[in-house]
Amino acid sequence: METTSTSPPSLGLVRTKSDQLIETTMIKKSPSQASLSEASEGGSTTLTRKSSFGKRLASPGRSRTHIRKSRSAQLKLDLEEVNSSAALSRASSASLGLSFSFTGFTVPPEDIADLKGFSDEDIPEDLEAGTAKKVHMEPTLPIHLKFTDVTYKVIIKSVRTTVEKDILNGITGSASPGEVLAMMGPSGSGKTTLLNLLGGRLREPTTTGGSITYNDLPYSKSLKRRIGFVTQDDVLFPHLTVRETLTYAALLRLPKTLTKREKEERAMDVICELGLERCQDTMIGGSFVRGVSGGERKRVCIGNEIIINPSLLLLDEPTSGLDSTTALKIVQMLHDIAEAGKTVVTTIHQPSSRLFHKFDKLILLGKGSLLYFGKASEAMVYFSSIGCSPLIAMNPAEFLLDLANGNINDVSVPSELEDKVQMGNLETQTTKGKPSPAVVHEYLVEAYETRVADKEKKKLMVPNHIDEDLKSQVASTKREWGASWWEQFSILFRRGLKERRHDYLSWLRITQVISTAIILGLLWWQSDSNTAKGLQDQSGLLFFIAVFWGFFPVFTAIFTFPQERAMLNKERAVDMYKLSAYFIARTTSDLPLDLFLPVVFLLVVYFMAGLRLSAGPFFLTMLTLFLSIVAAQGLGLAIGATLMDVKKATTLASVAVMTFMLAGGFFVKNVPVFISWIRYVSFNYHTYRLLLKVQYDHITPAINGIKLDNGLREVGAMVAMVFGYRLLAYLSLRRMKLHSGA
Repeated sequence: METTSTSPPSLGLVRTKSDQLIETTMIKKSPSQASLSEASEGGSTTLTRKSSFGKRLASPGRSRTHIRKSRSAQLKLDLEEVNSSAALSRASSASLGLSFSFTGFTVPPEDIADLKGFSDEDIPEDLEAGTAKKVHMEPTLPIHLKFTDVTYKVIIKSVRTTVEKDILNGITGSASPGEVLAMMGPSGSGKTTLLNLLGGRLREPTTTGGSITYNDLPYSKSLKRRIGFVTQDDVLFPHLTVRETLTYAALLRLPKTLTKREKEERAMDVICELGLERCQDTMIGGSFVRGVSGGERKRVCIGNEIIINPSLLLLDEPTSGLDSTTALKIVQMLHDIAEAGKTVVTTIHQPSSRLFHKFDKLILLGKGSLLYFGKASEAMVYFSSIGCSPLIAMNPAEFLLDLANGNINDVSVPSELEDKVQMGNLETQTTKGKPSPAVVHEYLVEAYETRVADKEKKKLMVPNHIDEDLKSQVASTKREWGASWWEQFSILFRRGLKERRHDYLSWLRITQVISTAIILGLLWWQSDSNTAKGLQDQSGLLFFIAVFWGFFPVFTAIFTFPQERAMLNKERAVDMYKLSAYFIARTTSDLPLDLFLPVVFLLVVYFMAGLRLSAGPFFLTMLTLFLSIVAAQGLGLAIGATLMDVKKATTLASVAVMTFMLAGGFFVKNVPVFISWIRYVSFNYHTYRLLLKVQYDHITPAINGIKLDNGLREVGAMVAMVFGYRLLAYLSLRRMKLHSGA
């Protein structure tokens, strides 16, 4: 009875304490927190500010993300304080010996609905940090993509025979603005080939067939600036930061009508849209350089393409190598891009079930043939209609890939195939009594052609109602450049300096040069040129200097174009710059870096070896070395650009450098007439003669049988090599087919 009589007052006491705790918690809030609570009660969701390409964010760095994180954390802290007050209430009720259980605080449903406006899902942070930001894009020219009966063959030539291999067999499909078209299929089914054809990168009339139209018109060069193409391989410069990579892309690719500041702002907007603020000052990284994560690299590649606001975005397996959560958010970002009125086509290898449901349309390929084209949501219904249904619960993507591979384990067998198995035809069954993959593939191709293909082709025959102005923009054959030639050169020059300074000025290379210089200085320590023996020794030192600074630049320059071939293909395919601007910027940006180490080398060797101590000879020796380095670098560029293979180029350069060294005039004095021409194309020979003239023209008119003339012939030959080798390298790049669609 006592317990019954005291329960109501005690319950009231407990609730009063709980209410007091809650009120105290609310009073302790800061003004900003109080206003945040008022906004939540009013149902306001203005916390999630989203940027667009047309409007620059005030502070796109880390501060914005930090503020939003802190606001969300403050709100969560408030709720935790409320829950802690409920826990105190339970403790107080237990201490009073009450017989009822207090289950905690119950928030009214309308308050819960208001609080949803502040969920972490609406806070735009880094994608891999667990939240996503919706991408908003400027309106652009809509492109309706259609392709009908697309075929592609590869001609394999051998010594005796020529074989044609079919890669694609009559692929039909379409994609419209606002849609995401996914192309699925096992490895080797032709997904990447089809994507390259749609992007205009494989246009060989002898091996392709069918029709590919953009707004009912064929491909034209003007479409290069309206199509974004993200390759499967992340081709990026490892030593550039995320912001530098996207800024250089904006400066080169955005139209001339925008100012430099507007282009830089566009790059920052893309960084914010893709959630890359946290890593914007981090280097991309590569095999030997630590950098951003795989998901961030993939987003940088996508940012390189969406920065031009493309009408058609093509992506080759953008989720390869990513975890399922990051892959889902990448595809969600593509979905947001499509919602802005763009056409998105992507290949996908093995998506998760959640990712699969993000696609609007689906193409399923198997051995180059079309197994399904239509809405992704209707794919399972279609295959069920032809007798192929999963017998167990599985991911739709896994089910479709199993069918494309001809694997029908855990899949119901169509009645037509069952009849073949029951007839005992050994060619159509495996050891488990099921049809072989070849028979399954043949059945799926036949089923699609008889049931769906004609209907889809009729849909594609209906022309789109497109304004004539839009058609004229697509049909234009005029090539547009985002910057003038001089702007392209200056941008590529700055990019080259920033990218290659880490390699050229690495501690390994500096140590190599300085240690060689010190060893030479010790071996020829304060040598005397006044005696015949000392003169002979010093001439040997000068020849080694000529050989060393002819050998070193050649093998450095050999790797230039073979290593950058992938990047050159990628950037030239989208008309990012002119080849002449790239070539001159690439070769001139190396000069300041190439000429730093020779200065250090000569400062050590010259004075330790006791060479001619006068300002004139010292600077003439320096200029001679510079001329030798530039000429040798030209030879390396020419060999690398001509062969475009590092192993072959290294072999050829070794033979050439050895030949030039032997013909340099130190080892052999009397060269036979029929091979004497080699010395005149050897930069070692001309460099050695110039060094001898600079050091000893005041002592003797000839050394070791070499006459010391005025040196004009040697200088003229070296200058001819400087420009001649580079011209050969440029012509090799111009003649070479950088890309099928470039």
